Amino acid sequence: MTDAIAINARFLAQPATGVQRFATEITAALGRLRPWPVLLGPHGARLPDAWAGEGWQLKAAARAKGQIWEQLVLPRASGGAVLVNLANAAPLLQRRQLLVIHDAGVFATPQAYAWRFRVWYRLLHRVLARRGIAIATVSEFSRRELERHLGIPPSRVVVLGEGAEHILRERAVPSPVGAGRYVLAVGTPAAHKNLAVLEATAAMLRGRGLDLVAAGGAGGRVFGAARWPGGIRPLGRVDDATLAALYRGAACLVFPSRYEGFGLPAIEAMACGCPVVAAAIPALHETCGEAALFADPDDPRAFATAVGRLLDEPAAAARLREAGLARARVFTWEAAAERLCGALERVA
Repeated sequence: MTDAIAINARFLAQPATGVQRFATEITAALGRLRPWPVLLGPHGARLPDAWAGEGWQLKAAARAKGQIWEQLVLPRASGGAVLVNLANAAPLLQRRQLLVIHDAGVFATPQAYAWRFRVWYRLLHRVLARRGIAIATVSEFSRRELERHLGIPPSRVVVLGEGAEHILRERAVPSPVGAGRYVLAVGTPAAHKNLAVLEATAAMLRGRGLDLVAAGGAGGRVFGAARWPGGIRPLGRVDDATLAALYRGAACLVFPSRYEGFGLPAIEAMACGCPVVAAAIPALHETCGEAALFADPDDPRAFATAVGRLLDEPAAAARLREAGLARARVFTWEAAAERLCGALERVA
């Protein structure tokens, strides 16, 4: 590919969630495959410490940020480059660009989002879809969802996938909870994460002298007001080294979401040798394959039973660990970046 590309690096000024993780890791992998693209960021954007000395260029606006920067400043700053938008949003006035839409959550689970966020992203995605810009996503499930809610033909959407090897780079630190004495959830208390279904699991664990702990923020302005369900011990946002330690020390990860585009925590857990109990939804079946136990997201007892089985049957837990390690190797950021390069060739 000969055309210059620029990356919308607004994600470098945002709190870290799965979307920002995707954007950071696929950008780093893209830089290993081709000359480093220019990163265009708003006020407050900062390069990750791990990128120091690698040749990245970050051009950050002096004052502008947020939607104003993305819609008004970014198109001018990109010049003639192909603009790559990795985190669900893109400028309406840019013609030569690619947008990664991770899922159709604002349409499929509107109750999970603050109303301003929901209204804006519904409008943004509808307009961009009609303009015919290049679209990519993270799973076959999300590709079908974009067809269903936005009318985008599947042939127009490139599936990139995600990766998990980033979690293996972290230094070994002790789990802040105590190895083997807890079950882990990762996410926010937003409605679509469905953590309330785990109250029965938490009660079962208390009877065994174990904790159900959750790593993740409270959701902020994106997901509106939400409270942690009873019985779950929230740890708040944790850094990557602590998250890796939590995965390695947990009896299992329990992942009860009603809606996901990919389900990155499941693959991160598998890469760390942590067994996974996941909701029986299409995206998680696609991501986890046969390497997880599945439970009905509407059945609290199903999750408690599945987690109890892993606690009571060490051989079953060991089989899931081995299957999970193999499954995690299927997903790499380099492979995702190679698919992104192919999509950018078509834009150019």
